[in-house]
Amino acid sequence: MNEIAQGVEAAFWLLVTFDRDLAEIALRSLQVTVTAVLIASLIGLPFGAWLAVRRFRYRRLAIAVLNALMGLPPVVVGLIVYLLLSRSGPFGVLGLLFTPTAMIIAQVIIVAPLIASIAHQSTRELWAEYHDLLISLNASRWQRIKTLLWDGRRALITAALAGFGRGIGEVGAIMIVGGNIDHATRVLTTAIALETGKGDFALALGLGFVLIGLALAVNIATHMLSRTEREGKW
Repeated sequence: MNEIAQGVEAAFWLLVTFDRDLAEIALRSLQVTVTAVLIASLIGLPFGAWLAVRRFRYRRLAIAVLNALMGLPPVVVGLIVYLLLSRSGPFGVLGLLFTPTAMIIAQVIIVAPLIASIAHQSTRELWAEYHDLLISLNASRWQRIKTLLWDGRRALITAALAGFGRGIGEVGAIMIVGGNIDHATRVLTTAIALETGKGDFALALGLGFVLIGLALAVNIATHMLSRTEREGKW
């Protein structure tokens, strides 16, 4: 309990004094995760809706694989991305290893299946309601997907938030491909791991509370925007 109290105190003073290193690390965490979630949403949301409206031979297998990828071990993702971006890898010439870009790539791979799976579940229910109407209007497949994504956008916010929650708390893959380099690739999760390894549990807990507060702030802001949009329609 004493260490938790010290962690709360450390978090309070870090915020009150507006620690420059903390601000840099927190902003980098947001930059990496938000960018990864946006890219993963651009991939996962249309793909989830496409799975809802498209019928093909191995559709059930594709859905099963997608759901299985939700549990993809982050350290394995980090290892694969590391091998691809290392000097001996096929993309080593790009020099992306140990950069925020490599961290974003790893997070996209981790987050995209989660967003796509939730999007598929949400749009599948809408498709059951809209199927006859859209077929009667002779809507193209892309028009059907756009309609489902637009009308189900509030439910799909949950998918993006779930992706953000998983991404912001990721440490294994980020540590492997980012290297936890000070003033370059250090984010909140890797900073917590570093301080824990050094035995500074108060600072580690303080950073942890800041991380939780950051995630809560993003979630609350997103829900408020969604609520404002809903009230504006009335």
